Amino acid sequence: MTRLLVVDDEQDIRYLFQCELEEEGYQVDAVGSAVEADAALRKHVYDLVVLDIQVGGDSGLAMLQDIIGRRKDLPVILCTAFSCYKEDFSSWLADGYVVKSSDLTELKNEIRRVLIKRGKLLQGEGANR
Repeated sequence: MTRLLVVDDEQDIRYLFQCELEEEGYQVDAVGSAVEADAALRKHVYDLVVLDIQVGGDSGLAMLQDIIGRRKDLPVILCTAFSCYKEDFSSWLADGYVVKSSDLTELKNEIRRVLIKRGKLLQGEGANR
């Protein structure tokens, strides 16, 4: 089963993402801080990370650089309420960029696209669109 890590400081967003992505057939862990994300990344092997650009007082862009520094093979999708970060050169390190919405179709499609591109999507996952 493809395992995803969702990193967002908003509990309601984490819950929504986790429920919706589990319905798509993914195994999802959701954390609310950089410290929790670091611990999860050390403990588990993930196939993809969905990362908010602002996680509490921490910079998601700094977390992105840290993740890439540790595991170049781990795809990261930035998901934020701020479309302006799309022009930030640091955000270009991510495999994908999605502006938050209550409709998760764009996020689900981007996850599927990145996993297919990286050869990490298992049969039957991400198909409930």
